[in-house]
Amino acid sequence: MIPKLPAAFLSRPLAHRALHDRAAGRIENSLSAVQAAVLAGYGIEIDVQLSRDGQAMVFHDETLDRLTDAKGAVAARDAAELGQIALRDGLGDTIPTLAQVLAAVAGRVPLLIEIKDQSLTLTETDGRLETATVAALQGYAGDVALMSFNPHAVAHVARLAPHLPRGLTTDAFDADEWQGVAAETCARLRAIPDYNAVGASFLSHDWHDLTRPRVTELAQQGAEILCWTVKSPEAEAVARQTARNITFEGYAAPFPA
Repeated sequence: MIPKLPAAFLSRPLAHRALHDRAAGRIENSLSAVQAAVLAGYGIEIDVQLSRDGQAMVFHDETLDRLTDAKGAVAARDAAELGQIALRDGLGDTIPTLAQVLAAVAGRVPLLIEIKDQSLTLTETDGRLETATVAALQGYAGDVALMSFNPHAVAHVARLAPHLPRGLTTDAFDADEWQGVAAETCARLRAIPDYNAVGASFLSHDWHDLTRPRVTELAQQGAEILCWTVKSPEAEAVARQTARNITFEGYAAPFPA
C-alpha cells in the first residue's frame, strides 16, 4: 500500500529551507532557521546533499561557494569537516547533518525532505544519498516525507523505506533553466510520467505552473498537491486555488483558518 502524506503537511505552511532570514542571521537550512520554524509552529522543508563519507547533510547547493567562505563540492568533504564550516552571515551556524536537524525538530512539526539530485542530469543515481537519508530516519517518530526532482531517487526511497511517504518535486522542466539536463529528459519529466511507478502520494509543484493539466489530473486521482516557493500573500492567494498547501519564504505565511 502506498503511504499517504500525513495530514500535518496540509494543516500549516511549510517554511522553505526552514524559516530563514539572512537579515536576522538565520541562513537557509541552518539549525537556527529550523529552530525558528519550530517555535513559530510552521512545517519545515529542507534539502539534503551527501558528504564524502556517506552522511546526509542539510544543505541545498552541490557546492559550498554561495553560502560559505569555503569552496568546492560538498561531496568532496567528510561530514565532520562540513560540520566545521560556518554559514556566511549566520549566527555561528555550521552545516548540519540530517541527524542534527531531526534532533532539533524532534517530531514537533512536519518535516519535508528534498533529496537533491546527485546525478546532476536527473538520471539514475547510485542510491548513496537515499540510503544515508533513510538511515538517519531510523527511529524518528515525527511526521516526515521525502521527495526529489529525480524520480530515480524517489524509486530508491520506495525500495529502501516503503513505509515512508514520498512524492515528486516538479515544475515545467524548461530545458533553458535546467542546465546540464538533456532536453529529452526535460520533455519526459514535464509530463510527470513516474508518479504511479514510484508510489508517490503527493507532488510539490512550482506554484507558477499549477494550472498544468497533468497536475489537475493527478489531483483528481487523489494526489495531494503542494507547491513551491511562494514569496508573497498575493502569490499565496493564487497558489491556494489549486494547491492544498504551500512552501513559502520571505513573509509570515498565515495558518489556515
